Amino acid sequence: MITIGDKAPEVLGVNENGQQVKLSDYKGKKIALYFYPKDNTPGCTQEACSLRDGYSDLRKAGFEVIGVSIDSQASHNKFKEKNNLPFTLIADTDKALVEKFGVWGEKKMYGKTYMGTHRTTFIINEEGVVERIISPKEIKTKDHSNQILGLKP
Repeated sequence: MITIGDKAPEVLGVNENGQQVKLSDYKGKKIALYFYPKDNTPGCTQEACSLRDGYSDLRKAGFEVIGVSIDSQASHNKFKEKNNLPFTLIADTDKALVEKFGVWGEKKMYGKTYMGTHRTTFIINEEGVVERIISPKEIKTKDHSNQILGLKP
């Protein structure tokens, strides 16, 4: 499990285009690495659209946004196209990244227990070190870009 003060892994995974995404690709930038449960679900779409709408402000503040879910590259491509998302989505189909960051675990919904991704955002500084974690209970899907920027709604 990755915690504040830990160095993020160099290889993050494969994006929606089948290209390997590495930490060093973003040298000198802060990264908002956000983990979300599933493409095209209401909360995940709200969160992605908040990040899309705040993308220019995030970029001005020195951030790059990278989304991660266990969905396939094809699913990510449809999700990006449908919602006009300007940032990379990692297809963590083997669950390597969700497990490494400690966001894969037991969840409950409608009385059923299942395994899934806990919605979590890791803020990684220019040196590749995790400096902040926005936990599932803290994330406001409709205003997530402002949360990353530290702005109060």
